[in-house]
Amino acid sequence: MDSDSTVVFGVAGGTASGKTTVADTILETVGASRVAYLPHDAYYRNMSHLPLEERAQLNYDHPNSLETELLVRHIEKLLAGEAVDVPVYDFTEHRRTEKTIRVVPSPIILVEGILIFTDSRLRELMDIKIYVDTDPDVRFIRRMVRDLEERGRSLDSIIKQYLETVRPMHLEFVEPSKRYADIIIPRGGLNKVALDMVVARLMALLRERQP
Repeated sequence: MDSDSTVVFGVAGGTASGKTTVADTILETVGASRVAYLPHDAYYRNMSHLPLEERAQLNYDHPNSLETELLVRHIEKLLAGEAVDVPVYDFTEHRRTEKTIRVVPSPIILVEGILIFTDSRLRELMDIKIYVDTDPDVRFIRRMVRDLEERGRSLDSIIKQYLETVRPMHLEFVEPSKRYADIIIPRGGLNKVALDMVVARLMALLRERQP
């Protein structure tokens, strides 16, 4: 895969803003076989040497909690035509597992995460940057339901984490990073008009680079 023919597409936004819906729409429209998908939250630093109780207390919403340097290297390798092994993170145990997912070079590299626009190394690699903008109360409800149903968290722990780290880190890092976006999508994945425009632009860019 020639790096000049590859489109690096970044999707950012607050927690539970609808980033995954946007990513899924792209995967479905373009075809998963043509997309190398790199979720930033797969790259949480491996803190498995700490007891579970200590891991649960860490601030996972600060940029330093993520091994972004590894994500940057993986994007660069994919652009150079090399396959990469993406980590698999266990959110119930707050640790990186021993498993990995092999991702091969593709016409589109899709990078998704709340903090991807806070790092200049990532931004410089991206051709299109999308920020999914959703009201805080909607995001909190979505996050609460997800953490209760999918990650085995208690209601008290969800509220505590939201007030102590999620909300403060959103205001300090995520929200300000919106200024780096090329396109801001209000109402998240529910905004079909905006999604159609984004997909059309992405397909046009692919045609330009892969005649």
